[in-house]
Amino acid sequence: MEQLTIFTDGGARGNPGPAAIGVFIKKGEEEIVRIGLKIGETTNNVAEYTSILKAYEYCLENKNTIYGVSQINFFMDSELAVRPLNGIYKMKSPKLRELLFEIKKYEQKLSAIKIYYMHIPRELNKIADSLVNLALDNKL
Repeated sequence: MEQLTIFTDGGARGNPGPAAIGVFIKKGEEEIVRIGLKIGETTNNVAEYTSILKAYEYCLENKNTIYGVSQINFFMDSELAVRPLNGIYKMKSPKLRELLFEIKKYEQKLSAIKIYYMHIPRELNKIADSLVNLALDNKL
């Protein structure tokens, strides 16, 4: 069985301000996709969760991505995103709670797969971070 590795990031210039997401997905050592998208005016935290939702959407729309996968490892540089996903911190913002609920619905759709959310230092999330900046700079 294979593992899917997903690096996600979200950012807003001005917070709130123009925002974008970055998603980098690998299956084993094979690169599957890089996604960088503007998502309008919002906050950094909303962008972080939106990047996770986009990763799930991609996986479910492109079933071959998750075929044969027994585990999905999400890596992100936002502890504020990771902690609620792992049930460590309770969400106060209604908008963020709504996004967290949407993420949990995706987890249920993929209940046969083990899913982990892990915090990493920003320097280990360079690809997803660069996708955010490229999208914000209109270079994608």
